[in-house]
Amino acid sequence: MPDSSEAPDIAPVLSKGALRINPKKLRKVPWNHSGDHPGSDLAWPIMRSAASLSKHYVLRSIEEQEPVNDEGGRIYASMHINGLIDPLVIITSQTKRTITMGRHDLATMPLIGWFTRRLGNQPIIRRVERDKGVSDNEFAEMINHRSLLTMAHCISGGYAAVVMPEGKSHQDSRLHKLRTGPMRFAINASEIARSRGAVQPKIQPVGLHFRCHHWFRTDLFVEYPEPIEIPFLESPEHSDNLLGGTWVEPPETLVRSLTKKLEDGLSKVSPQAKDWETYRAWHILAHIDSRNLNHPLNSYSEEVIHSRKFRNHPSIIEGSEILTDAKIASSVLHSRQLDGRALSDSLGIKQKSELLKGVLGLAMMLFATPLSFISTGFQATLAWYLGNNSDEGIDARTTHHFLGVFLSIMTIWPILSIFTSIYIIDLISIEMNVFTLLIGSFVAFVAFQLSNFMFLLGYDLWNDFTMSLRRQKLARSEEGKQLVKLVRGIASKLVALK
Repeated sequence: MPDSSEAPDIAPVLSKGALRINPKKLRKVPWNHSGDHPGSDLAWPIMRSAASLSKHYVLRSIEEQEPVNDEGGRIYASMHINGLIDPLVIITSQTKRTITMGRHDLATMPLIGWFTRRLGNQPIIRRVERDKGVSDNEFAEMINHRSLLTMAHCISGGYAAVVMPEGKSHQDSRLHKLRTGPMRFAINASEIARSRGAVQPKIQPVGLHFRCHHWFRTDLFVEYPEPIEIPFLESPEHSDNLLGGTWVEPPETLVRSLTKKLEDGLSKVSPQAKDWETYRAWHILAHIDSRNLNHPLNSYSEEVIHSRKFRNHPSIIEGSEILTDAKIASSVLHSRQLDGRALSDSLGIKQKSELLKGVLGLAMMLFATPLSFISTGFQATLAWYLGNNSDEGIDARTTHHFLGVFLSIMTIWPILSIFTSIYIIDLISIEMNVFTLLIGSFVAFVAFQLSNFMFLLGYDLWNDFTMSLRRQKLARSEEGKQLVKLVRGIASKLVALK
């Protein structure tokens, strides 16, 4: 496994939003240094439900482990390659009420900022933004210390935090250097909890595994390994300052030690490959090896876990014949939007037609189109366009897909449901009152959701059909014949390794 100490330290590319600061709004962002959550009690269950529903729009299959021993506050931390989708799936895969911390403009931008403030999101002005002159150091320090202290108190009170300790979303297949902010407020949260006699919080590394993170309707596996104990100082002076509302930095030695533990913990549940080509090679080896063992992989989680056998294998290193061949095989499949699932039990290429799925999928999409187009057509088109034309890189693609759904749930669909209900009530001449309007609006909202999910299921079935066409085309080609020969050669080499 690559050494996490070699993690690159690459400054984030600043978007237009990150280069604009709104000090007046930042000062007004809700915060709390008493241990209570700074967000809206009413907004939390509504927004969490909307986020959970949005997740099922953007992702096709979702496998989620449950967090381990989650008594007390928790700091959930993961590698950050998929924009807002990363915190979204953590928030919705565990039960604790969460608080987040993100770049300053997420708390002040129109509409999005309204939602993040009610969720209790705490703004941070990053060093790279200060270096660019976006903010002066004094104001940045005030905002950052206020946010860090809010996070520490909230976690000590038994809530959960979701953090991306690399400090930015990126596209590399391995961790970047971790920022120390999460470790600093983690140690202070532990000290506050100790002084209050509360249950000690822990850091929970999270493995977020996407089959291809920037694809719409991709597969997800959320992994929760053992949590990490957070040290505390047992310093009355330190805890008195924190309890009195003054941010105090914990000792650097403790911060560095905890950072190293988190790096090691995240490395175990992150790709940690030299590049994505290598990562895909490990996965093709997992598929080949599982067929050698007569136990084909039936889920994406099995694929992720089995692939680690080759990440850590001393004979499968950069430049080795097996890894080189696996890279070639996985690249051929990936170039055709295929993966190891395209291989048959005999290590040929599956050629079964999925015509029935294609016909059924097309019929479902056509049947659902009228309601889906009315309720979602504009947002879907806008999300597709913005996702493909963002100035924040490909990791922002699914962020726009998510926001298109989330904002529709919170604004467009309720309003559209009310107007649809009024129209139908008037059309069938039922008495208009609050009760009939509420019932009608609820029925209309559910109808929109059912039509959208029917459309998505049809879309998935149609994609299964087009995937089968790509498999058949590859199997008939000379490249496909060479691929089968290569895969079977890899299989025999894997047997020899045992």
